[in-house]
Amino acid sequence: MALVYPVIVVPGITATYLNDEYPLPPETVWKVLEKDYERIVLHPNDLRYEAREPARLMPGQIFDVAYKELIEELRYNLRSREDEPVPVYPFSYDWRMPLESVEDGLDRFVDEVIQRTALLRHYHKAGYGESPRVNLIGHSMGGLVITGYLARKGSKAPVHKVATLATPYQGSFEAVIQVATGTATLGTSSPSSRQREAARMTPALYHLLPSFKKGIEADPGIPDSLFDPGAWQPSVVNSIEEFIRLKGLPTRQRKEDAKALFAGLLAQARNHRDRINGFTLAKAGLKPEDWLAVVGVDADTRYRLKIVKRGGAPDFHLSSSDRDNTWSTEKDPLKRRMTGDGTVPFEGAIPLFLKEENLVCVTPDDYGYWEIQDKAFSKLAGFHGILPNMDMIHRLLARFFTGRPDAHGNTWGRRVPGTQTWEPAIKMRER
Repeated sequence: MALVYPVIVVPGITATYLNDEYPLPPETVWKVLEKDYERIVLHPNDLRYEAREPARLMPGQIFDVAYKELIEELRYNLRSREDEPVPVYPFSYDWRMPLESVEDGLDRFVDEVIQRTALLRHYHKAGYGESPRVNLIGHSMGGLVITGYLARKGSKAPVHKVATLATPYQGSFEAVIQVATGTATLGTSSPSSRQREAARMTPALYHLLPSFKKGIEADPGIPDSLFDPGAWQPSVVNSIEEFIRLKGLPTRQRKEDAKALFAGLLAQARNHRDRINGFTLAKAGLKPEDWLAVVGVDADTRYRLKIVKRGGAPDFHLSSSDRDNTWSTEKDPLKRRMTGDGTVPFEGAIPLFLKEENLVCVTPDDYGYWEIQDKAFSKLAGFHGILPNMDMIHRLLARFFTGRPDAHGNTWGRRVPGTQTWEPAIKMRER
């Protein structure tokens, strides 16, 4: 057989069920249509555990509404014979945790997938055990998990190819808004104080803060980095202080503890971003043709945040004028970049370890004629969240992992505005 390595799909933030295993039987506290923010919020004295104890929250299944079609299509299209399946595994994880801990879980899961695949007769016959590897797909924050895992493992990582879909390598303003106000397009539920409270105590969310150039416009005297506590509105620390009063262990220095907790969350996220930005493909034994990076564009997206000074303190100026979609309306390549997938701005989706000529841009128009339901859901939940359901993406991924030619001309993409050449991981039709 032409060996196709097993695939692991790493979903984005909030896209894994959370089950409280303390009750008997276990109770699901986070799923697609039901979200219990009070049960998932973390404890201010130890962010590994929940504020409401006793409890034991563990990851369950990943959201089928976003990933079922992707996984089923790959399981069907990657195989060469019906009796010789190519394993495609979903990787569920606790999306609240710092990404370093999620990377540890992915490391263990890669080893498990390799061991399970080695037990399949057709893989054994093909000599899989002699040089076992896996292919990885990361959607949204899942791409950051994969990149961080590879940055740590280097050439020891048993990885053949990687595909990332709509990954916020340089962040998203929706993470800022989620922490600041509790309203954003990272999820599908209505905003609430509980949601804002949970967001401010979620370490992983800080890993999504934007850091690209010209993304932040700050008044004089205000830091232009959101990883600096001095750039944030005082209300964030004040609310953490109140949360410590209500949920934390007794202390006489709540204000100091709140400041230290917030600064620690930002520093942890900044260190991870620095590690991602320092990653190179060569360190992991990969080449540009081994990494397919898909960027969503042509959707109204927040591309800038202004921080003004009011009363001597920073204040986020959340204006609708900082959301735009110029992909189809501007001819100037630089102005066309004021776009995104509705959640991740174009500039936030660019990985530093690839050239812009390597990136593949896709738009909501790339849904096929028969994908009426997905088009409708894209308008409801956003292009970012439903992008993995796109039929063309499924075909593109199947070609990428199998090396098959585009016999029917039904895989395509668009180049980054302003680039003179286009060098995606595989040859495809340019639109």
